[in-house]
Amino acid sequence: MTTIDTATITVELPDAFDPRWNRLPGIQVDSQRITIDPAEYFFRFDSNTWLVVDWELVKTQLLDVDETTESAVEQLALDFIKNHGESTSDAARVLTTAYGVYSYLFREEHLADLGLPQITADHLRMLRDAATLMALNKVELDGHISNVGPCWFFPAATSVVFDLDDETGGMLDEVYHGGWFNEHRRIESIKAHAALGGRLVHGCQSVPDQSGGVVAPYGASMANFRDDLAEFKAGWIEQVYAHRVTAAE
Repeated sequence: MTTIDTATITVELPDAFDPRWNRLPGIQVDSQRITIDPAEYFFRFDSNTWLVVDWELVKTQLLDVDETTESAVEQLALDFIKNHGESTSDAARVLTTAYGVYSYLFREEHLADLGLPQITADHLRMLRDAATLMALNKVELDGHISNVGPCWFFPAATSVVFDLDDETGGMLDEVYHGGWFNEHRRIESIKAHAALGGRLVHGCQSVPDQSGGVVAPYGASMANFRDDLAEFKAGWIEQVYAHRVTAAE
């Protein structure tokens, strides 16, 4: 039997996280400092290694590269990961990398042309927080989902932490998965997610399905991913919602 190191994860990020993340078990937020107890935080924690690429390298050498008729953007990202990817067991490095990625993808300059006036700068901060934590989730090449935390179930987790109603939580989920709903944003997302060793995929057809998203390695079996997700999601979504704060509290 393989023993996974469940040592406490601690990271200092550039900006403060919302203290309401403390409502979820196994995570403690104190301004910019985040502490995670994997044994309490994760529903499943089978792997303590992740594939990353230095975010500064992605910014300087990939983000401005255009696809051609011979090399699609996905191929550019895959080749970049092959050439520069590193396996790490440093979860703090993963979280720091992810925060860089999502600070870039969910930056305020996009608000003007998003076409969703109800999305605010505060909503972008929620997206940055949640997506950063989601980077610790993991899918193996065979499609097995090895790491699952509460942020896998994006609308459930954000409703607990940010007191969002179902409609607003679902709307944020669409923005997270949709890459801002246009091809320019999708291309930007593919390049940026190279820093996290793969591409953003999700298991849901629509918001109500709430099957979550994860950065999966290129070549991962999506059929096995779908089947694994279908087996566990209902029970774990219920456990996330159990931490919702009611008006009486």
